[in-house]
Amino acid sequence: MNKREILKWLSANAALAAWPPVSRAQTAADLPDLLRAGSCVVLLRHAQTEAGIGDPPNFALGQCSTQRNLSDEGREQAKRIGQWFNSHNLQPRSVQSSAWCRCKDTAKLAFGKSTELPSLNSTFETRTNPDAQTKALRARLRGIPANQFEVWVTHQVNITSLTGEATQMGEALVVNSKGYVITRTLFSG
Repeated sequence: MNKREILKWLSANAALAAWPPVSRAQTAADLPDLLRAGSCVVLLRHAQTEAGIGDPPNFALGQCSTQRNLSDEGREQAKRIGQWFNSHNLQPRSVQSSAWCRCKDTAKLAFGKSTELPSLNSTFETRTNPDAQTKALRARLRGIPANQFEVWVTHQVNITSLTGEATQMGEALVVNSKGYVITRTLFSG
């Protein structure tokens, strides 16, 4: 799905029309304090993958060898993300991940562990209901308390469904409990 198709899908999706618009109330320099204040999520697109779009025709969710996986660059990128969190003494309340190997591997390399959250699974080329998944994510987001944050490792299509924004691989949006995108970052410094 290219950017034009994603935007067309979003404009046709009435449920997203009521979702709050993007707000740039913070800058990347404020990120550590913002995360410590909590009531937010780091919505992270998986790190850089091997070339391609989607997954190969023989894709099987439980078999990494059939999926588009992290590249060497992506594995290093995920490690740098984890180093950024460590260097700022930031510990998420939980790290949730899509069941796709590229997401689980990003989470493991960056944070050492994760828990699969089905509502983070890709809706690209699947028969799942993106509206139901987005609704579940919004409900979970509202439940994150002050002084705590979560990290969610997922896919572009899910990020766009939740926020209306596009991200590059390894990029994150910080979304507050009301669904506003506060800032975006590549965790580079």
